[in-house]
Amino acid sequence: MKKNKLISLLGLTATSALVLAACGSGNDGEKASSENKASGSGEEQVLNLIESAELPNMDSAKSTDVVSGTVLNNVNEGLYRQNPENELELGMAAEEPEVSEDGLTYTFKIKEDAVWSNGDPVTANDFIYAWARLATPETASEYSYMIDGVVKNATAILAGEMEPSELGATAVDDKTLEIQLEKAVPYFKDLLTLPMFLPQNEAFVTEQGDKYATNSDAVLYNGPFVLDEWDGTGLSWVLNKNEDYWDKDTVKLDTINVDVVKETSTSINLYDTGAVDRITLSGEYVQTKQGDPELKTQPTSSVFYFKFNQERNGEETSLANENIRKAVSMSYDKQAFADTVLQNGSIPANGLVPAELATDPASGEDFRKQSGDLSTFDVKQAQEYWEKGLKELGVDSLTLEILGDDSENSKKALEFMQAQLTSNLPGLEINLRNVPFKVRLEADTKQDYDIEMSGWGADYADPINFLELFHSENGNNKSSYSNADYDALVESAQTNVSDLEGRWEDMLEAEKVLMETAGIAPIYQRAYAVLEKDYLKGFTTHLTGADKSFKWASIEGKE
Repeated sequence: MKKNKLISLLGLTATSALVLAACGSGNDGEKASSENKASGSGEEQVLNLIESAELPNMDSAKSTDVVSGTVLNNVNEGLYRQNPENELELGMAAEEPEVSEDGLTYTFKIKEDAVWSNGDPVTANDFIYAWARLATPETASEYSYMIDGVVKNATAILAGEMEPSELGATAVDDKTLEIQLEKAVPYFKDLLTLPMFLPQNEAFVTEQGDKYATNSDAVLYNGPFVLDEWDGTGLSWVLNKNEDYWDKDTVKLDTINVDVVKETSTSINLYDTGAVDRITLSGEYVQTKQGDPELKTQPTSSVFYFKFNQERNGEETSLANENIRKAVSMSYDKQAFADTVLQNGSIPANGLVPAELATDPASGEDFRKQSGDLSTFDVKQAQEYWEKGLKELGVDSLTLEILGDDSENSKKALEFMQAQLTSNLPGLEINLRNVPFKVRLEADTKQDYDIEMSGWGADYADPINFLELFHSENGNNKSSYSNADYDALVESAQTNVSDLEGRWEDMLEAEKVLMETAGIAPIYQRAYAVLEKDYLKGFTTHLTGADKSFKWASIEGKE
């Protein structure tokens, strides 16, 4: 999600042979028959894409990454989905819900023709089961906080004080779902587009047991496409049109082939030979395509930052020292990083909340502009904090490890940071640990790292979606950052929905506390430089929630 949004530093290291084999004559896309051509167009509706990271998970209750979020968004559907204009449209919901006067009860009717890929009807119980599973402590969902304090009784269930069956969601009948909220939530409908609020078929999940969502045959689908040929390793997969989808006439693509490619040079070769239809560029590769009419810039709400692990293997780390964290956060040139490493339109980030995400309810001013530059590059100040921190630790040098992805661009990014940190902070040695995306997620979960280059993309357009990440009890924190003042401000913003201006001030102050204590060290807000074939139409990207939607895409005018 984006968010579900632990995200990989963009990189395009599957081998060329593997990818070419997947995109070649043996591929399902090349086997598309004339009966699979778009009605009236005479063209094969086959789209070939590249991802820069593996597909680690297809359990909507447990997914936390962008790749899984994209696939889930296209093979499943919640009560709502985002349309090409990034507005909400009805998904499984047959009509807009009835909402009680106090804003605490929503009653949804589910489409009569909504069915699962095994033929079962989509029912109210599918949502109740999925949401109760999300709130069940044993599920250990890192996204459980999204339902915590939102749906009635979720907080008590997560604390083990109530049973999952007591969640505030009731099936009035098979196709009528009543939801009771703990408080009025201004962005509640937006939440219903996200993976953790997708329905799940209880009988199927129970039958699959531990195998559930571990391969494409161990998941059911109710969205525009179905997932095929994913064996759980995540190196390649196929999306095929779901002929049982309620809105199948809108879906033009028959097949989408996806392969993991971590080397940009390989992806460019595939694009130039016509083997893939859309790729993402970074670094010096962007410059080689300047002037190409197929080169586009795609803005995002994703912010990347260093996470500082303050506790590892049960012991406090040197990064528990605030002055050491401050020193690191001020010792790298973000503008040079964006200009020389990324070169894709990304901009330096001097706070956690991205630009153009949300505006002040009173003045209409953008949060980022209003909050200002809270964490900036300043070598002199960094060295003062560094000397103070070393003295407090009783040492004259430190060796730290930075964890990142194993993509080509991630390696370049970490090498840049290694050079910056070691040259600007005397006595600091930096080791680099580049691992596959899935392995990084596992290391993050176990807090098996010193410093991690991590990122988050917005699930919905509200600053709290970023700020709540570093609350002491948030499942995505995974760094042992804890600050009582910060927690209090976040909690106030989460509950104070009747005073929107006061809530806004709480969020502004919370970000200041996070930056002043160097809970994290922001690096950049990402933009994508993409190459997209001119025959690819209707390819939809989103600033919040899932990155991409394929429902409206088509191939038109391909020679």
